[in-house]
Amino acid sequence: MIAAVSGGGDSLALLLLLHEFLAASADAPALTAVTVDHGLRPEAAAEAQVVAELCLKNGISHRTLVWSTPRTGSGVQAAARDARLAMIAEMARELGADMVFTGHTQDDLAETVCMRNARGEGRGSAGIAPAALYEGDIWFARPLLGVRRAALRAFLREKRVEWVDDPSNENMAFERVRARYDLTDEAVTHLAGEAEKAAKARVDLGRRAAILIAENLSIVAPGLYRLKAGLMGSEDEKAALYAFRIIAAMVGGGMHLAGVAASEKAFKAVGSGFCATLSRAVVDVRRAGIHLYRERRNLPVVQATGPVLWDGRYWLGAGPQQEIAPFGDRAFAAMREGAAGCPQDLLFAAQSGEPALRQENMLPSPARATAANAGIRVPAPWARLLPSFDLAPANALAEVFGAKTIISCHDDTTFNAEA
Repeated sequence: MIAAVSGGGDSLALLLLLHEFLAASADAPALTAVTVDHGLRPEAAAEAQVVAELCLKNGISHRTLVWSTPRTGSGVQAAARDARLAMIAEMARELGADMVFTGHTQDDLAETVCMRNARGEGRGSAGIAPAALYEGDIWFARPLLGVRRAALRAFLREKRVEWVDDPSNENMAFERVRARYDLTDEAVTHLAGEAEKAAKARVDLGRRAAILIAENLSIVAPGLYRLKAGLMGSEDEKAALYAFRIIAAMVGGGMHLAGVAASEKAFKAVGSGFCATLSRAVVDVRRAGIHLYRERRNLPVVQATGPVLWDGRYWLGAGPQQEIAPFGDRAFAAMREGAAGCPQDLLFAAQSGEPALRQENMLPSPARATAANAGIRVPAPWARLLPSFDLAPANALAEVFGAKTIISCHDDTTFNAEA
């Protein structure tokens, strides 16, 4: 078990609470604190050492990880967050752990909802998920979302433990800091309550969409999917549109769902018998049925010696002097024979967007054939990060692929926003 500890009040309180809980539990797993030095401030190394000394005092294992490629300017916080997730997840794998705990609080939840509401992000009104699955194998759990930041600091004062205040938390150039200063205690409580309602609604909508996905989506051939017209005629119009957005993002490898307005337009067009494009997915409507495949533009060519998320869709790896690229003109060689009477041009179009391994002086070979079922850990749009809110539709897509069911990090197999 891993605790992500920066040295700030929230994460230090989390560490000590976990340590106390595990110390009182029989057969408890080992706890390791991990601190990431982002290299953005000269004091960061000393702060990591303070965490290490506290861990030593309490008999807790500690590791410090250093981000070797820090960046500056706009987007630095997002880049640092992405690097932190990746580094901690890799350490978890090295230690054989599949659970990482973070110190996000109710204040963080309210700030997130405040920022997303200002941007008009509908699904984002649920705020921070209680847990999120990273790259299909590491759960990041947030057990303190119902606890105020002030309460955690009071706990540390009782323990006579000092914490570090990151000066970036006072920098008004950052959106989160501005939101933090705008929120009163009453506003935090109100936004947290609104987030809970939105989370319940999102989980419920996801479960309804999952049923529609299971009933209406199937695979014809690698990269080619068939959709029953019944989805467009579903009485549960909201869930049907949501399922359509999810399916399009999965086919196109998008990290996010398409906007509601664009999705409604495409959904209506398909229901009226017209073709559409959404989230880089082509929705082809003809007598042979409704089919979806990845559009053929902006397909990546990457060099990879280890696992890489190709086009947001497949986790693949290549050997020395190999690259992963789309099949392109070689697609005919990989077409499945007699794929349910599907038109050949559809099979060709779908295979054109599928990955292939290429090596110098050799023809490409299908990457998915060599990767077997390892190409899908969690389907897009959640291949990188799956919020626990969206477990039901993600599992519906996994079942379509014949992939493993994604189990929750909670005792109940259907992790919900109330837990």
